[in-house]
Amino acid sequence: MRILSEADARALVGMQDAIEAVRACFVAMARGQARNYNVVREAVGHQDAVFGVKTGCSQAGPVLGLKAGGYWPHNHARGLANHQSATLLFDADTGRAAALVSANYLTGVRTGAASAIATDALARPDSSVLGMLGTGGQALHQLLATLAVRPIRRVHAWGRSADKVAGFGREVEQLGLEFVAGDRESVVRNADVLVTVTPAREALVEQAWVRPGTHVNAMGADTRGKQELDPALLAGAAVFVDEAAQAVTIGECQHACAAGLLREQDLQPLGEVLAGMRPGRTSPGQVTVFDGTGVALQDLVVAELAWRLARERGAGSVVDY
Repeated sequence: MRILSEADARALVGMQDAIEAVRACFVAMARGQARNYNVVREAVGHQDAVFGVKTGCSQAGPVLGLKAGGYWPHNHARGLANHQSATLLFDADTGRAAALVSANYLTGVRTGAASAIATDALARPDSSVLGMLGTGGQALHQLLATLAVRPIRRVHAWGRSADKVAGFGREVEQLGLEFVAGDRESVVRNADVLVTVTPAREALVEQAWVRPGTHVNAMGADTRGKQELDPALLAGAAVFVDEAAQAVTIGECQHACAAGLLREQDLQPLGEVLAGMRPGRTSPGQVTVFDGTGVALQDLVVAELAWRLARERGAGSVVDY
């Protein structure tokens, strides 16, 4: 078995590599060549943590495995990242465990990659202003991912922690971009592309704040009860998802569906747009929303990429298993 540390993962997988891997994963899903299995995600009852297991298999690789981990909200005070996870890959031919890959960085990168793919497929080509609600550990991944697909020149951001907002602002300015800290409404009203990446459990974005032509990446909801968007916003927009079954149970769409404002059959798989099976944005003034819940295959393909590159470069540690 090859074991890849957090440092190994960071050295092996860049944002553009992750974008290409996740894009191929979404297309394979659309073509019926890859499948995510049912998600287990529950409150631990200790340290206010949420723990989950995501599994799946892609024939295109082939790739088989699982990611286990979750959210420990008190870790920041311990000097640790709040999100903690690891991916276990199996040899699809024999079922033998083949690689254990630290997944903290890779989770951030694959989430950014999914957002970038949705932005590339759905946002107006001239989008130049990014709005960010949430300035924690995922924010920089989202910024770098968006920069890979759109000519962003200014970033408006809001977060609950003034220190994190200021820190994110410094990262934005170091990239040569203009940074504006604001309240939620001003961030939303100024955005061509809006990214929400928070652990919120109530709507942060009102429908009335969203300008025609805006593209929204709702990336925070991945558990029952989480919410970032006004359900009316989803009801009035073209809604795209990584996986419909997951979006209606643990994603942003759960609330609009529960209220009867949206049906599962209204949700459009992003992979089908990428595969040329259906259109994306149909007019410049259309509001588009991507509900990115984070499917297992995203995790597996970036971990498999790290594992493959590690074998080529002799990286990581090899142990008997």
